[in-house]
Amino acid sequence: MTAHIRIPRMVSRAGALSALTAVTVGGTVAAPALPQQADAATVAAEALRIAASKKGAPYAYGAAGPNRFDCSGLTQYAYKRAGKRLPRTAAAQYNRTRHIKASTREHGDLVFFHAGGSVYHVGLYAGSGRIWHAPKAGTVVRLERIWTGKVWYGQVR
Repeated sequence: MTAHIRIPRMVSRAGALSALTAVTVGGTVAAPALPQQADAATVAAEALRIAASKKGAPYAYGAAGPNRFDCSGLTQYAYKRAGKRLPRTAAAQYNRTRHIKASTREHGDLVFFHAGGSVYHVGLYAGSGRIWHAPKAGTVVRLERIWTGKVWYGQVR
């Protein structure tokens, strides 16, 4: 598989063009595909951007966009637009992700809230202990601090 990367025209600190830039002269060059982790990070960042773009959209139970969302509807919508499919519910999404430690979480990874071993809520990690999510009836999609330590993290594969 080959990824096409657009390289802007750049000049290094020394004032010389990089070899790659000189060859492509600002054009598109074929390069080996990115490693799977880098691809996952790019998809996650795009999903996070999409979720954030829905700021202020009203919560509606069972809604999966594009104008109304529940928690898992927002994550499903954001990842679908970023090129990955997720199941519909928070619990099913948890079962579909690669489970990761809090110390390895990255922007766009999913944050699953649980009680008694059951997942009841999901959002997208935005950094600094915050998530984008659709909280509950009467609220809107918003950025909010993670309010409990009872969370698990998952990376969409």
